[in-house]
Amino acid sequence: MSGEMSIFGSMILALFLAGYLGQQYLPQPKPKVIGLDLGTTFCSVGVFHPGSGKVEVIADKEGRKSIPSAVSFTNTTVLAGHDAVDVADNNPHNTIYDAKRFIGKIFTPHLLEQESSRYPFKVVYNNGSAEFVITTNVTFTVTPEFIGSRLLLKMRKMAEEQLGVPIHKAVISVPAEFDDRQREYTIKAANLAGLEILRIINEPTAAAMAYGLHKVDVFNVLVVDLGGGTLDVSLLDKQGGMFFTRAMAGNNKLGGQDFSQRLLQYTIKRVLQEFGVVPTLKEDLHCLRQAVEAAKINLTLQPSVTIKVPLHLLARDDSAPKPVLFETVVTSQLFEELNEDLFQKILAPVETVLAEGRLDKNQVDEIVLVGGSTRIPRIRRIIAEFFSKDPNTSVDPDLAVVTGVSLQAGIMSGSWPLQVSAIEIPNRNLHKTNFN
Repeated sequence: MSGEMSIFGSMILALFLAGYLGQQYLPQPKPKVIGLDLGTTFCSVGVFHPGSGKVEVIADKEGRKSIPSAVSFTNTTVLAGHDAVDVADNNPHNTIYDAKRFIGKIFTPHLLEQESSRYPFKVVYNNGSAEFVITTNVTFTVTPEFIGSRLLLKMRKMAEEQLGVPIHKAVISVPAEFDDRQREYTIKAANLAGLEILRIINEPTAAAMAYGLHKVDVFNVLVVDLGGGTLDVSLLDKQGGMFFTRAMAGNNKLGGQDFSQRLLQYTIKRVLQEFGVVPTLKEDLHCLRQAVEAAKINLTLQPSVTIKVPLHLLARDDSAPKPVLFETVVTSQLFEELNEDLFQKILAPVETVLAEGRLDKNQVDEIVLVGGSTRIPRIRRIIAEFFSKDPNTSVDPDLAVVTGVSLQAGIMSGSWPLQVSAIEIPNRNLHKTNFN
């Protein structure tokens, strides 16, 4: 009997040794489950590599790890991401963005009219749902999930080109406040892109996983997600490997686009002061927007930047455009002054989730920052001053959600060695408080 047990033990040891040597020296299989962050303003796709134990956020051919959540329809094709943004100024009525705000959501005619009034494209009511009107050679409507599918399809192709294998399965993230219908329609968008969704994970939970909080001893986690168009604040409780969303609040009309708009308005005023007219040509406005967006990003690292843009201004008494070179210096102090009232609005939902979660700010163990706008130094200072401690900035805030959802994709694909998965406990009675 002892001899049989010894042989059995040797076989088990040999299997473990073979598995270890295989992982160390044999080529690792290509990941076939991708992680998707379908954001309101930007999207990203990533994969977990079991060999290195790391997430790779997949870049496009130009090396960009995020693509704009925009889709543009022309007479001959459908463009997504950066290609759509490039034609947006000349094709505003057929370039759809912020579709995530509409996906799976039930509207009244009045509410939809309010929500769609700030967009250049036309949104129509269809039995409680929103649809977008497109006019190219013909006029037709498309659904928000179709727009989402074009973005997901583009990211799927990016992953296939990088990995060299067909991709048919994914894990995707959604806002924690998404109801069952919004989640269902997000899955529909993925199915239209040829993807089977193995699991949906909440964005705050994905961010917490990216920061490794599912593996460390923390209990109360505050996630501040400030992207291009929305602010979401979530209070998570973690017990073991389980996350529980305790409270949510946010502002669905506050984000990096608003900060850029303030700087754009200032820049246009400077053009008027210097040349006596404001820029009106679409090409000039497009160049100014691009310069302002670049300046905003550079001001997160530098104390000042120079905006330098060639313009073609139309004088009041002359129909011919006059070429000029506009140049101005913008300091971080000026940028903060232009946006200080908007920055302060970030604290309202923070205070709300603490109150609804019945938690004192001193009881928050970790403050996690998500979204590119949390790079802004003034925003980080406001949060640090409120909590009397620095937020966790160890992960790229632009890529936190896609990193976490890609980790979950690796877990769902059975990557070896297995990692402990973060489990979310659904709270059906949870409602998000919105500040507008």
